[in-house]
Amino acid sequence: MADLQNTFNRIEYKYLMDEATYFKFTEELANYMEVDKYGLHTIRNIYYDTNTNELIRTSIEKPKYKEKFRVRCYGKPEYDSICFLEIKKKYKGLVNKRRVALPMEEAERFLIHGIMPNNPNQIFKEIEYFFSRYELEPKRYIAYDRIAWFKPDDEMFRVTFDTNIRSRCHDLTLHKDDENEYLLEKGQRLMEVKIGDALPIWFVKLLSKYQIYQCSFSKYGNFYKRDLKEVV
Repeated sequence: MADLQNTFNRIEYKYLMDEATYFKFTEELANYMEVDKYGLHTIRNIYYDTNTNELIRTSIEKPKYKEKFRVRCYGKPEYDSICFLEIKKKYKGLVNKRRVALPMEEAERFLIHGIMPNNPNQIFKEIEYFFSRYELEPKRYIAYDRIAWFKPDDEMFRVTFDTNIRSRCHDLTLHKDDENEYLLEKGQRLMEVKIGDALPIWFVKLLSKYQIYQCSFSKYGNFYKRDLKEVV
């Protein structure tokens, strides 16, 4: 098993903007932040849930506490690529993400056959418990193209922009990225802001200047609600 593991505790805010606003906003953002070394890259996820969609149904009711599980990879995966198994929890606006990194083949042995890796760490044991508690199964593929900005003197502050948010409920594999439906209008961006504490004053002023307002936005939740409308 790969020895990479991460725990994140942070506050997240989300904003929607059109393409014209995005270009003007990021032109000024460049005075304070930098695009990370990955540039524009694709993130692929498979979200897991119960047979009755308990996790996402609970989430869209906006409770004080909610949690979810997903498998994530960056770019097009190969069987020796590293992927991440993540438990994401949110309580009163504070996001806690606990994840382990391991080769795709090893992850699939656990996800498909329930075979534990050698010497599982504490976070992996939590993932195993999460699966046994909820009887999880793969429910939805979600991918998007992302550009991430960071501030060299503040590692907790990150700003990401997602486009081409796409999804499907069939053929749930990270190795395929077609036959998807799209969530946003052409040119729209979803901006996510991750911070450890308060937003910098200069960033708040930029939001005000371009009239960018915080919104409640869940990729998984929005696709799920769209499916419900189609059924009705």
